[in-house]
Amino acid sequence: MTSHTLRIGNVLIELIEAEPYQLPSAADCNSPCWWSDDGLHVLTSTGHPVHSSGPTLRQLRRRGEIVYTAWRDGGRWIESVHQEPDGRLLGWYHNEPAHYIPDEYQVGRQFPMTAPFIGAVVSYDNGNTWDDLGLVLTGPPDSLNLAERNYWFAGGNGDFSVILDRQGEYFYFLFGTYYRDVAQQGISLARLRYEDRFCPVGKVQKWHQGGWTEPGLNGRVTPVIPVRSSWYSPAPDAFWGPSVHWNTAIRQYVILMNRAVDPRWKQEGIYVSLTPDIGDPTSWTPPQRLLETSGWYPQVIGADEARRETERECGREARLFVHGKSEYLVRFSLVDEMAA
Repeated sequence: MTSHTLRIGNVLIELIEAEPYQLPSAADCNSPCWWSDDGLHVLTSTGHPVHSSGPTLRQLRRRGEIVYTAWRDGGRWIESVHQEPDGRLLGWYHNEPAHYIPDEYQVGRQFPMTAPFIGAVVSYDNGNTWDDLGLVLTGPPDSLNLAERNYWFAGGNGDFSVILDRQGEYFYFLFGTYYRDVAQQGISLARLRYEDRFCPVGKVQKWHQGGWTEPGLNGRVTPVIPVRSSWYSPAPDAFWGPSVHWNTAIRQYVILMNRAVDPRWKQEGIYVSLTPDIGDPTSWTPPQRLLETSGWYPQVIGADEARRETERECGREARLFVHGKSEYLVRFSLVDEMAA
């Protein structure tokens, strides 16, 4: 058994090899989970979500594809959920509209180029069917970059996760922005008042130039973790795909993210950043590499099943998943507590 330890301030993050475990269905995004009377539930998506459940994380079994009650152009990956006290589930999806980019820009491409949106859904039957609440985060049409080719995107808002703050006042969206303007490329932040959660369209505000001043729909952004070189350059260097959770052991929010280093999104590793206050977009620590890997979509799922931990909240130990596969246990601790 081997391990690797990363220190950020007074926080230690230790990576320990563990017996491999794969989620029941393929994962091409953050895979949200929740608990109900019959155990743990997980959604995995590769264009359309699959619902799995079981008594514990290691006993998950595929239940089948979820049902959207309303049509939307293109695939929808559900990347985050929130469980209400009465059991209702709010969800948020990454949508890649199939007909958003004109056909003349698709000539000669192996995969269709798109520009993602982020939308909201709600489930009243424990995650089997989902009603669409509308789009909440989109990029301005004039922010598309059709002249310079990125392998996947020509703009948009996507590859994200959502978390409710500790005060229960706001949902915070950490999401990728792929605008033509390099100053607006990176991992950006937006928020939605908790009271607006069931009528979210037009209610989300993006962080821009020091305030929550831009609308979620077609608004500008100031990334909290900007790219190091443009997504549209011959040598991009960009963090993306953030997965955020509150960690009770270190009492901080933690994001895990990918780092792309070429136009085809070759991955250089998994990185981590911390903040004690998600409401302060300037407080994130500089990203540090936790694991060298070519895999995408890192996230944790808490190991303490008695406390019903999820990918949004966990404690000292969690399983680290990359592309739906876990080969490591990740352990969080404070240096001061270890010395004591």
